[in-house]
Amino acid sequence: MKHSFNFRSIFFLWLAWVVILSGYQIYVSWRLVPQGPDYALSWTPSTTVAPDQSSYANLGEAFINQHVAWDSEYYLSIAMNGYDDPAMRAIPETYTWSTPLVATKGQQPGWISMNHAFFPFYPLLIRASSWPLGLLGFTPRTTAALAGIIVSLLGTLAAMTALYDLARDDLEESGGLRAAFYLLIWPASMFLAQVYTEGLFLGLSFGALALARRQKWIGAALLAAAATWTRASGALLLLPMFWYWWRNGNLTQLIRQPSWRGIGRGVLVLSPLVSYALWNVFLGHPFHIVEDLFFGRHLLDIGRTWHDIQYVVLPALTGENLQSRAYYLLEIVGILFGVGAGLTLLKRYPALALYSLALILFSLTTGAVQGMHRYVMGAPVIFLLPARWGKHFVFDRAWTLACILLMGVLAAVFSFDFFAG
Repeated sequence: MKHSFNFRSIFFLWLAWVVILSGYQIYVSWRLVPQGPDYALSWTPSTTVAPDQSSYANLGEAFINQHVAWDSEYYLSIAMNGYDDPAMRAIPETYTWSTPLVATKGQQPGWISMNHAFFPFYPLLIRASSWPLGLLGFTPRTTAALAGIIVSLLGTLAAMTALYDLARDDLEESGGLRAAFYLLIWPASMFLAQVYTEGLFLGLSFGALALARRQKWIGAALLAAAATWTRASGALLLLPMFWYWWRNGNLTQLIRQPSWRGIGRGVLVLSPLVSYALWNVFLGHPFHIVEDLFFGRHLLDIGRTWHDIQYVVLPALTGENLQSRAYYLLEIVGILFGVGAGLTLLKRYPALALYSLALILFSLTTGAVQGMHRYVMGAPVIFLLPARWGKHFVFDRAWTLACILLMGVLAAVFSFDFFAG
């Protein structure tokens, strides 16, 4: 069944969200003066007192400074000065937390810059977008930050469009628009308007899913490759792409009647794996050193994750530190809702549900349970399930109210350089 594509409604909904959220972040910075430090996590008190985040490289600009904090520093550094930015912090290959040696790359040229913990495609787009924006006369840092926000926002618009396309065949136009709207109001969706990779990654990955579902393999492969070079979890797009390729009879046809076209489609399906392999050859070694030694992140580190749940998350939920309790409560709700949505929609959207569950498992088992309400946004089921339930008036209003209030809290926290996830 064919449907008209209502891009106009999506665009103006996105535009209204951009204006309202950006205005809110400015307004809340005028109205509130929070008392630091932030006790959300064990390490946040030492990083949220004067001198605060603004003392870090690339985070001290006054203009649009509400939109840059934490990981923004690394993306801006890579975009402006490359992975080996002399001003960025670096560690030796023998780094341990018992002997935490840290210096700038300029002071220790032989050490590994912490920039290597971040993937290249988002900073590359920031650099490309900074060239025309440089004509506005801003400082290089402000120009790069503005470029990063624009890239994130355009990625968000692409993600809304793709999600609408994924939902409307089953839920009709109204359901597709609900899915796009619910994407904008998920609590951690405030990250979609910051110098973070979420907006770009969702635009690329959801776009790849929508094109693969329609057998548009060249476009799907290009977007999947770019998503993989944006976030490591983009490699998991191999699962739904293979599912769509196989379910549409491509494998059977290739076996019965081999052709160059059929082989080409099969190669395109492997684009996430090939892209990850290429990245690993050129940038994988320093990435794994910084991720393992400094950030404590490892692939499928189930033991570390379970330890963190037992000795950090559960005590926080029952302890007297209310800031930590509030933070981890949102993390746990995000994880449980994502898993529940994936299992609920497994029969109706098998490819999307399997991909969503794999992405949540991958994110959850990289080490410490932090930022999960942000990572689960890559799982399309967390928007598709509410879009199904949202046809009921009470659920739609209740879900909207709850999400927007929580998103307002996270946007305010981020605007003041406290830890939002």
